[in-house]
Amino acid sequence: MHPAFSVIFLTTLIGVGQGMFLAMFTVESYSAFDLLPSQSDAFYGYGSALALVFMGLGLVASFFHLGRPERAFRTITQWRTSWLSREVIVMPAFMGVLFLYGAAHLSGFNPVLGWLPGDVPVTITAVLGTAGTVLAFALFLCTGMIYACLRFLREWHTPLTVINYVLLGGASGFTLATAYCAWAAPELVPFMAGWAAILTVLALFSRGASLIRNTRLKPKSTVQTAIGVKHPKIVQKTQGAMGGSFNTREFFHGKSVAFLRSIKWVFLFAVFVIPTVILGAGVAGGTVVLLGTAFVVQYLGLLAERWFFFAQANHPQNLYYQSVA
Repeated sequence: MHPAFSVIFLTTLIGVGQGMFLAMFTVESYSAFDLLPSQSDAFYGYGSALALVFMGLGLVASFFHLGRPERAFRTITQWRTSWLSREVIVMPAFMGVLFLYGAAHLSGFNPVLGWLPGDVPVTITAVLGTAGTVLAFALFLCTGMIYACLRFLREWHTPLTVINYVLLGGASGFTLATAYCAWAAPELVPFMAGWAAILTVLALFSRGASLIRNTRLKPKSTVQTAIGVKHPKIVQKTQGAMGGSFNTREFFHGKSVAFLRSIKWVFLFAVFVIPTVILGAGVAGGTVVLLGTAFVVQYLGLLAERWFFFAQANHPQNLYYQSVA
């Protein structure tokens, strides 16, 4: 498939935003049970604002993928059958809850609504955080299923696609949260860096599993089955046109096998190896610059990973449009 940079930026940016919010609410949840030091409302408020910025940037990127942006509202009409429509509904819902969560902290309006066993208070932000967590995972599911539901693209049609979206978004968000904690709450850096490293390693296993699975896939269709001729040796000489077409532009990346292989190794090191090493050093107490570098490297690697994710999918129509002239 031809990777669209608007979708690459959309999926990676909102993944960071979702992961960042989950990191903030994780700290608040641990603090409620006295497992972590309590933090100020400003800590959660500004952290949520940072997550909202990434979500907003992802939303802006999505409009560049629309042929008619003024008709974007129509995408919600097929919510019964389309994962894209569900994503369009869940994403603003999550952003709205994220905004309210941050606003409640920054405004100081956070009354206690009840109590859990052990005198654990149930506050407005606890309710909003729980709702936001559900919506964050729902958004991961919707985004991943847009691709995993496509049976004819076998590289995507696997539960690993959804798992990778969850783990990669969580890893990048927690890595950003680690750099944020180095600036706003240094005592949380070991905790946050540890979780970021764990999520990054888990993402390495799941992404590695998908890479191994995809390399073992054998095409169900051949040139023979595509044209209904059983001759053992059929070679395509032309696609019937002297130049490119929509099919050759939109359903094939146009890069060499060597280029794909190099991109794969680039993102494996940038997304997993380098950030894990830096986060491991950060557990002992890293600086904002060091941990910020871990996030920047990981995000750039995610751009390469998402490009590879789209490029690796081999559309069946390429059996016919494999030769321009």
